[in-house]
Amino acid sequence: MTGNAAKLRDGRGREVSYLRLSVTDRCNLACMYCRPKGSINFISHDKILRYEELLDLVALARDMGISKVRLTGGEPFARRDFMTFVESIRRRFPDVDLRITTNATLLAGHPHTLAELGVSAVNISLDTLDREKFERITGHDRLDAVRRALDECLAAGLRVKLNAVALRGINIPEIPDFVAMAKANPIDVRFIEFMPVGDGNLWRPENYISARDVLSAAARSAELVPDDHDRAAGGPARMHRIEGGVGRFGVISPLSEHFCDSCNRLRITADGKLRTCLFSDREYRLRPILRNPVLGLPKVRQIIAMALRTKPLGYEVLNPQAASGSRDMSAIGG
Repeated sequence: MTGNAAKLRDGRGREVSYLRLSVTDRCNLACMYCRPKGSINFISHDKILRYEELLDLVALARDMGISKVRLTGGEPFARRDFMTFVESIRRRFPDVDLRITTNATLLAGHPHTLAELGVSAVNISLDTLDREKFERITGHDRLDAVRRALDECLAAGLRVKLNAVALRGINIPEIPDFVAMAKANPIDVRFIEFMPVGDGNLWRPENYISARDVLSAAARSAELVPDDHDRAAGGPARMHRIEGGVGRFGVISPLSEHFCDSCNRLRITADGKLRTCLFSDREYRLRPILRNPVLGLPKVRQIIAMALRTKPLGYEVLNPQAASGSRDMSAIGG
């Protein structure tokens, strides 16, 4: 971001400084809360944005005042030449705060390079530390690969956040184990409320547990001290330091205690659709404009500015009683 770039704001005055950019909807897992095996229907290759187009979008976002870019999927490492794309971003935009969200099954072998490139943080989706539960949740037996990648990230000095979807009756008994992991390692463990997004997931009210109940369970296994730094910086997590430990434990509560008033993000899907809110199905088609030699990036900029004027408050459009939405989480980019 250039030094004199104006801050980007939406129609409610919220500063927008964060872009979640999906590089693929393809994933090598089939998580029950995202895209179970029975609902897999990948976007055709010709509709996926090319790396050159993604780089153009990063350049535009940076020029508009966005300073933080997170690469998501699907599983970003499942896309061919993904690491080359990461290198291209770091080479062209060294001042961008670049982060990656991954299931870490394909991450091993890359953490050292990511650290050398200056990637700010890696978010790893890991809902259980138990091998059998991992296979039950994801449909695949790949926990060993994730643990190996996590160890490599820590050895490389990468900042790591572990994201676990709170699943009543499945991983809630493991909360003390996750707290112990954070106590012993410099990582942030964050339990996220199960969200009713996507027609194919298994969301039911009986599967849901609130962030407050998750924190209560964590507090029974360690002394937690509130750390408000993340919320003050516009993040969604309510984090806690662990007495006597080096990591932190926290919760993200999109349902029970929304953070829409401070939402600072935009999403662009792998097929080039702009979403201003995770819970709203309203999308703006950018791909045909990007590929139009007459319109191109100037028109995309206009569309982003227009879309921001009506960026909603997610809790006003979310139906908290039933799974809804036409797109699975992996197709949206999380």
